[in-house]
Amino acid sequence: MRLTVHEFMTLDGVVQGPGAPDEDTSDGFTAGGWVIPFADDPVFGEVVGGWFARTTELLFGRTTFELMRAYWPQVTDGDPASVALNTLPKHVVTSTELGGEEWTGSRRVEGDLVEAVTALKAREGGELQVHGCARLAASLHEAGLVDEYRLLIAPVTVGHGRRLFGTDAVPRGYDVVEHRASERGLTYLALTPRAYEVAATAVVDGSEVVVPA
Repeated sequence: MRLTVHEFMTLDGVVQGPGAPDEDTSDGFTAGGWVIPFADDPVFGEVVGGWFARTTELLFGRTTFELMRAYWPQVTDGDPASVALNTLPKHVVTSTELGGEEWTGSRRVEGDLVEAVTALKAREGGELQVHGCARLAASLHEAGLVDEYRLLIAPVTVGHGRRLFGTDAVPRGYDVVEHRASERGLTYLALTPRAYEVAATAVVDGSEVVVPA
């Protein structure tokens, strides 16, 4: 399976608490709920529906898993996200047993994260998807395990908050494999990682030219 990471993101790179003011208030975050005003944008529904149409299995960090386990079993109207989330296999990276109300197909990921995710990727299927889970996504980025990043960027800034790519993120380049924009300012980018490249400029015969590093 391909490992794909899906994030709602602000213009200043924050991915924390997109769905509600009280969704994730860790580290004093008080600006939650910033993506929901755009939920009626046609591009929002088309993009997110397209994500879940490609899901084979799901990979969660514990915090996001608990948020989704409390919410999505209540949605039974055939929404593509609810169908995928409520029926497909869900793998949860956590140091403790899952406990609580059972959510169909949920199991704990055991052992070393990189080894466990590498084994999951070796299974038959289309996509192993991560939705949200900023800490987990950052670890997968560091390990070079992500095959595609899908970012739906809202035209808002919130300042403080958790980011997918922090100041210590491993440098990488990206190829844009899909992009869309809506009239309300949502921007969608699907990116595949490639080698990080740098260059410089120099003046040659009176003209500025690009010089590979």
